[in-house]
Amino acid sequence: MDQLKQLNDRIISRVNINLEEFGFDTESFVKNSLEYDKMLKFYAFYGITSRHPIYFHFKKSNLAGSYFFGKCYVGRSTIYKSDIRGDELKRKGDTIRCSKNIPLVEDETITIKDSLLYKTLVHSNSHNPESPEEFGIRNTISAHYANIHGSTLEGCFLGPFATVDLMNLHSCIVGEFSYVQTGELFHRKIDPGTVWIRNHNFEFKYKFEKEILDDFVGVNSLYQPRGIIYDFVKEREQDYEKLFDVVNLEPIDAPATSAVSRYAVVLSKTHIGENVLVAQSAFLDNAVMGDGSNAQENSYIIHSTLVGLNVTAHGGKIIHSNIGFETFVGFNSFLNGKPDATIDIGEGCIVMPHTIIDPDVPIKIPGEHLIWGFIRSEDDLRNNTISLDKLADVRDSLRIGRMVFSGKGSVFIDGFKRRISQILLANGALFNNGEKRGHAQDDQNISFNTIQPYTTGELNGLYPSIRIKP
Repeated sequence: MDQLKQLNDRIISRVNINLEEFGFDTESFVKNSLEYDKMLKFYAFYGITSRHPIYFHFKKSNLAGSYFFGKCYVGRSTIYKSDIRGDELKRKGDTIRCSKNIPLVEDETITIKDSLLYKTLVHSNSHNPESPEEFGIRNTISAHYANIHGSTLEGCFLGPFATVDLMNLHSCIVGEFSYVQTGELFHRKIDPGTVWIRNHNFEFKYKFEKEILDDFVGVNSLYQPRGIIYDFVKEREQDYEKLFDVVNLEPIDAPATSAVSRYAVVLSKTHIGENVLVAQSAFLDNAVMGDGSNAQENSYIIHSTLVGLNVTAHGGKIIHSNIGFETFVGFNSFLNGKPDATIDIGEGCIVMPHTIIDPDVPIKIPGEHLIWGFIRSEDDLRNNTISLDKLADVRDSLRIGRMVFSGKGSVFIDGFKRRISQILLANGALFNNGEKRGHAQDDQNISFNTIQPYTTGELNGLYPSIRIKP
């Protein structure tokens, strides 16, 4: 146990050096987050399929509950109950698109060094031309239920329920419940509750009112999470922990073209359609998953219907809602309907990442709309939605409530729709007659293997330094 604590002390010091200019000390977060007894209890596991190159190398680290596809090296790091998903790593001969395409001379590897990821999703759709063969996370600490999606990080701290998406960060602090996709950031501090998307054609920016955000996601004096969303997740945590206590589980009833992760929670009256992907750490209860829909990691679909070809991004939460055909629900969104205050969203809508809908009355949003921010009543729809056609006409700037958009609306919409199509294709939603295979088909035959830490001695809590090859 002493060496495990020394490992975490090393990580704290490395990250603090990078964040010294902000006067930010990560020690209180780390010391008050880690549950050392549970870190000894949970085993690590990794998945093997014939479609992913396997090479795992762990050295002087703790890996409590992670899973890996593809190639991964973890050194001097703590990865506690996180999901490290490398099934979209690039292969030798692939290219990274930038001003000049860069070919890979070897398979891409996830490299996590001197970092602490606490209940964090890492998804490896990287795009960094500076290191095309390596998807790197270094000297970084990530808090509860953050998403690192295709983003390389050096010397950063991510607050609870934060998301960094398809970008590179250097010595940055990303506040709780913020979503950032801006290409690259150096030495920046992002305020809590900021939703910021930027490229050379457009910029979308929204910031939650502090009083509202504090109710849903906040932090206390020790930088530990609190709020309605955190309580929602915490109440269901034991359902996930039960999965670790059983080696063999009865498979979930699903069509042959769909995949339900062995480490997903699927409860009563749930229907799984064709070409459906239910990922690791997803939570379904009385849910209807229409054909081609997916529930990505850390998503929750409860008492709700997804009509079909729906994308529920990492951390999305859908409760007492009906979601129309080909509608996208973004990262960490919280659609908190109630039995007498349901949420109905029409087809072809885009629910922006980190959107909160928490109605007291039924809410109905027509199809082909962009949805963002905080919605509690019908009146809020005026300041937090716009039809996609109207947004497409924007050429300069637009301000609606607390949202500011500048640039070309049509390019913004086209980019989102292309990405949704790519997600559906990658997840196997469009599989037909043996063509357009994706994760829903490829993930049906995963072999899970487990490893455990030392339970006694000076290495108590650390995992063996081990290489796993084909």
